[in-house]
Amino acid sequence: MICNICGTKEATVHLTEITNGQMVEVHICESCAEEKGTEFKTYFNFGDLLSNVPGLEDLLEPSGKKTPLVCKSCGMSYEEFGKNGRLGCADCYETFRKPLAAVIKQVQRAGYHVGKKPSKITKSARNVHDLRKLQERLRKSVESEAFEEAARLRDEIKQMEDKLKKGKKEK
Repeated sequence: MICNICGTKEATVHLTEITNGQMVEVHICESCAEEKGTEFKTYFNFGDLLSNVPGLEDLLEPSGKKTPLVCKSCGMSYEEFGKNGRLGCADCYETFRKPLAAVIKQVQRAGYHVGKKPSKITKSARNVHDLRKLQERLRKSVESEAFEEAARLRDEIKQMEDKLKKGKKEK
């Protein structure tokens, strides 16, 4: 895709903005993006996202009692994380594990990475990624009642799982 500004270079920055129901996409090259500086909102504030998640407070305290969840190491509360979108320390990931998992699953539709995989990835990680993709395709095939496709995918998954088990035993 060519840059919308200079019209010559390959676009590497892709921005999508939805305003009043209208979606506008902007594709710019690196040099034009540097020239524009902070004119474009190119960051993602997790705090803004958390504020729009319905039922998040129920996930934190289903009983209705509002006792703040606080990291023992740095003293950061989950409420603070919700406001600024950044955790205070490495221990926050464990302290806020349950609510973070629920938020991530709601935002990404899965509790694990399902997007693109890097080109330089270990063989075992690639196999796990491919297995998850096959399992997702199997689920969709069953939902759409494409049972022949589902049977083929089931067999392919079984072969891949056997291959992964064999690889773990060799180590």
